Amino acid sequence: MRRLLPALLPLLAACSSTPSDSHTGPSAGPGAAPSAARANAGVPLAGAVPADELIQPGETHFAHLWKLTKGVTQAAEGYWSNDGTRLCYQGMPQGVDCDQIFVIERDGTHRRISNGFGATTCSYFLPGDKQLLYATTAAWMQDCPPRPDMSKGYVWAVRPEYDIYVQDLATGKERALTTEFGYDAEATVSPDGQRIVFTSTRSGDLELWTCKLDGSDLVQVTNTPGYDGGAFYSHDGKWLVFRSTAFAPGKEAEELADYQELLSRWLVRPTHMELMMIRPDGSERTQVTHLGVASFGPYFFPGDQRILFSTNKWATNPKGPDFDLAAVDVSGEGLERLTTYSGFDGFPMLSPDGKWLAFCSNRGGGPHETNLFLAQWK
Repeated sequence: MRRLLPALLPLLAACSSTPSDSHTGPSAGPGAAPSAARANAGVPLAGAVPADELIQPGETHFAHLWKLTKGVTQAAEGYWSNDGTRLCYQGMPQGVDCDQIFVIERDGTHRRISNGFGATTCSYFLPGDKQLLYATTAAWMQDCPPRPDMSKGYVWAVRPEYDIYVQDLATGKERALTTEFGYDAEATVSPDGQRIVFTSTRSGDLELWTCKLDGSDLVQVTNTPGYDGGAFYSHDGKWLVFRSTAFAPGKEAEELADYQELLSRWLVRPTHMELMMIRPDGSERTQVTHLGVASFGPYFFPGDQRILFSTNKWATNPKGPDFDLAAVDVSGEGLERLTTYSGFDGFPMLSPDGKWLAFCSNRGGGPHETNLFLAQWK
């Protein structure tokens, strides 16, 4: 669960309602087809609707913009296939209360992958793009989990029923990588295709772990009090970048006690997180950002010297939904604001060739509506 906003809370869970097995991507309409076809020349994803009018002043890295989803109240975490021709994502179709997992196919069809039972989250392609991994609660509960208690402030639920599964995209056959009770989710794959990194409570805290593609050879990567999660490998496989709870100086003991009390109820408070890097063997842990706010969703640029992420550093109301995409050097220097929209922009991922940026945003949508967007990067 890589969530951050109250408006995005429904993305934390999926439910037993079963929408159609597929839905088509957004359409610009018959009258707009010729101009849309010209605007989409060279775009790697079919069905994309031109949306240059939604580019904001100052968003100079966006040469062009397209909207990828329609008919979903929430869509997020759009992650590229290894060949750069498809995206997987999680979203809530209209009339459905919880997330489902989808793949945008080469023809623009949005094919539902999850079976509609339990909550689902955090999908990612395996090497060869024939299999998809994601987390689901279906083995433990088939209905939508209850919403977290917000009586003590904004919190995330880290459902202990989550396990990580791999599905064969051709046959639909699934296999479980984790089966024990406790939070196992937020999985991504190493660039050499040999290991998976994921977030787990199996040690009693929210830590990063790695394993082989069959779930064997478990290795604990982090061992620091607080939430360590949402990790991605560098392109050379030598580093992991992730988000981590940051305790305020002078208030460490108080905030750690609050963290541990919430975790005992399978909750976590995400309002102050910084970006970290660490070697996959657990050595050389390094803090990248020192922004004092909520930063999350990091992903390496090609070359692994700079990091994409989302932050509310520039929000006028730090408790509101104003998050922007940003970039920073791995040294922590060179912070750059990439988006200026006065709402939510998050979960950025560049295509394997570095030419296309997938991200999610509230721009151009209705209240609490989040869609996937594609930007031609410059």
